[in-house]
Amino acid sequence: MAVSKERIQSYLKGEIGKEMVIYDKIDSTNNAAKLLAKNAAPHGSVVIALQQTSGKGRLGRSFYSPEATGIYMTAILRPTLPVQQALQITSAAAVAVSRGIKDAAGIETQIKWVNDVYYQGKKLCGILTESSVENGKIDYAVVGIGINVSTDTFPQELKEKATCLSHAAGQVDSDLLIARVLDNLDGVYSQLGTGAFMEEYRTRSCVIGKEVTVLNMGEPFIAKAVDIDNDAHLIVKTADERYLTISSGEVTLQGDWK
Repeated sequence: MAVSKERIQSYLKGEIGKEMVIYDKIDSTNNAAKLLAKNAAPHGSVVIALQQTSGKGRLGRSFYSPEATGIYMTAILRPTLPVQQALQITSAAAVAVSRGIKDAAGIETQIKWVNDVYYQGKKLCGILTESSVENGKIDYAVVGIGINVSTDTFPQELKEKATCLSHAAGQVDSDLLIARVLDNLDGVYSQLGTGAFMEEYRTRSCVIGKEVTVLNMGEPFIAKAVDIDNDAHLIVKTADERYLTISSGEVTLQGDWK
């Protein structure tokens, strides 16, 4: 799989992606984007790689990024957003990815709170947002997006959990897919702070109404996911009928609530 800066930018309609650098191989597009952001790279600059040697996942995990089978990219955003609403950025990106996949590949996907895009119960895309905060406000955010495009061989621990676009939709134009994701990210970016995209996020959720295990620093616990608020916090009901609002960590699906 190859990508072309010229073709991608010819498809673009918005501002995100007008500044773009593409690497054959890099440790992490997020790392590269953070360095650029610290050195005054403008809002909407994008880093793309055909392979990552140290791709980043959430909670310190790695993101499997083999050569020429996936889209690994990071956008630099400079939102005027208080830290309390930072989770909206990742949620907006998940909606943008889902829309972009629909536009370029014609399939509908689901979102697992807070940062994974799923197709038929398997992970298709991971998103990692890292922010720099000054005086209680976000100075910049780098939004890393990793999409399995034609990855057909996964490590043992991912074989039953991950899938790729080519399995779901056949051959996909990677340049068009990148452009559609970036244009949709441009669209939802303008709604940050309002949470206007959160209704679609909730509609696409594969956790609302399900039993989940919540992992957020303390002991894991099982609860029912009942809603997601407009700041992208997950609301769960515990077995003893308490309602909790979860703003960090992650959840794993346990099946339908019994």
